[in-house]
Amino acid sequence: MSTDTSVTTVLARMRSGDAGALDQLLPLVYDELRALAGAQLRDERTGHTLGATALVHEAYLRLVERDRLEAHDRSHFFALAAQSMRRVLIDHARARKRQKRGLGKEALPLEAIEDLVGDQAADELIALDDALTRLAEASPRAALVVERRFFAGLTLEETAETLGTSLKTVQRDWLAARAWLRKEIGGELPGGT
Repeated sequence: MSTDTSVTTVLARMRSGDAGALDQLLPLVYDELRALAGAQLRDERTGHTLGATALVHEAYLRLVERDRLEAHDRSHFFALAAQSMRRVLIDHARARKRQKRGLGKEALPLEAIEDLVGDQAADELIALDDALTRLAEASPRAALVVERRFFAGLTLEETAETLGTSLKTVQRDWLAARAWLRKEIGGELPGGT
C-alpha cells in the first residue's frame, strides 16, 4: 500500500470516528511535515527559537485538537498542516513583537540586541498574514492558492487538485495573487511604498 493511500485510508478512519487512527497518522506524515517545517523556517531569521521539530509538533497538535480532522486525502491534509504551521509562525512572530515592546518583560541587556536582528522577518511574516487575510476577503480561492503554494509547498497541479479546479484557473489566481500581495505587503513594511 502506498503512503498516499495509507494516509488517505487513515484520514477516512479518523473522519468516521476511529480514535486509534490518530496514532497511525503521525508516523505516516512525520518526515514530510519536518521537510515542510524546514522549508518554512529557511526564510526565518538565523537562530529562530522555534525549530522544525517544535513547529511540526505544535502545528500537528493544533491540527488534531479539533473535534474532527476533516482532511479528505493526503494533499488536503498537507494543505491543512500548512495552514496550521502558518498560524504557529504568525503567533510566534506576534508574541516576539509583544516581547520586544516590553509587555510584562524586563529591559533587554545589551548582549541580547543580536536577537532583534530578525525583526524584519517577523514584520514580513505578519504583513504577509495580514495581506492574506485581506486577499481572502476579496478572493477566497486566490488566498487558498497562495496558502497552498507558499505554506504547503504544493505544485500548481496539486493545488488545483486540492481545490477541485482547473490548472489554468490556479495559474491565473497564482499570478494575480502574487502581484496583489507584492503591492499590499510593500506598503506595510518599513520603507515600503
